[in-house]
Amino acid sequence: MKRLDRLSIGGLACLLVLVLLALGSLAGAGGDPDAIVGPRLQPPGPGWWLGTDNLGRSMAPRVMEGVGTTLLLSSLAVLVTAAVSATFGIVAGYRGGYLNELVMRLVEVLYSFPAIVLAVLVAAVLGPGQVAALASIVLVTIPLMTRLVRAAAVAVSQRDYVTSAVISGARLPRVLGRHVLPNVAGTIAVQGTYALSVGIAVEGGLSFLGFGVQPPQASLGVLIQQGGTYMIAAPWLVLGPGVVLVAAILAINVVGDGLRDRLEPQETRSLT
Repeated sequence: MKRLDRLSIGGLACLLVLVLLALGSLAGAGGDPDAIVGPRLQPPGPGWWLGTDNLGRSMAPRVMEGVGTTLLLSSLAVLVTAAVSATFGIVAGYRGGYLNELVMRLVEVLYSFPAIVLAVLVAAVLGPGQVAALASIVLVTIPLMTRLVRAAAVAVSQRDYVTSAVISGARLPRVLGRHVLPNVAGTIAVQGTYALSVGIAVEGGLSFLGFGVQPPQASLGVLIQQGGTYMIAAPWLVLGPGVVLVAAILAINVVGDGLRDRLEPQETRSLT
């Protein structure tokens, strides 16, 4: 397997910094995000290195809190997506038939909706909040991961060691868990990184529209939405969380590309 290149390592380092910021926020390392520390709408300077918001709160701890909220919601959603997609994708790919058709038709229905439209529909049904954001990310990211896991499971199910396990009398759960799942784990891992970046974008867009995380809790989307009101007078209110949001998405995509090159090399291989 290939080593991660420098770009992937850089993306991994950036992602690690964001995770440390999120953990620091949970530990209170950045200070109280709700504390008023200075005058309103002050530019970055000593004491508030990302400036202050419209209430005089330092933006630095609020951005740290926003990173933590966004990463936590997106990560939980991707874990749910991975579990559901792995289960349905592997079973559909291995068994085929009507079960495969049913799963693929359901996936295609979800895939036909634009991501943000589907997210808004979910939020309209469940009501604004973290649950709506979590459910929206899951429904947006499930279709593509399920399709790719199913395709990988179809290829793996045709290999000799799977056929040998079936002939030897191994039961279905053992075949799927022992022989199929480990061989599609690379696909799940790679698609999980892409699903995480999509989840961060969906959470940001949903919260920006007012359907996701609700104030006073901060997320990157909430901070961008609140800062947009003061875009001309205090552009740092948008630039701080906006740059972090873009950096997170780019870093995760770069890491995903590195994992794909390492776990799914492009050269032709025999499936047996």
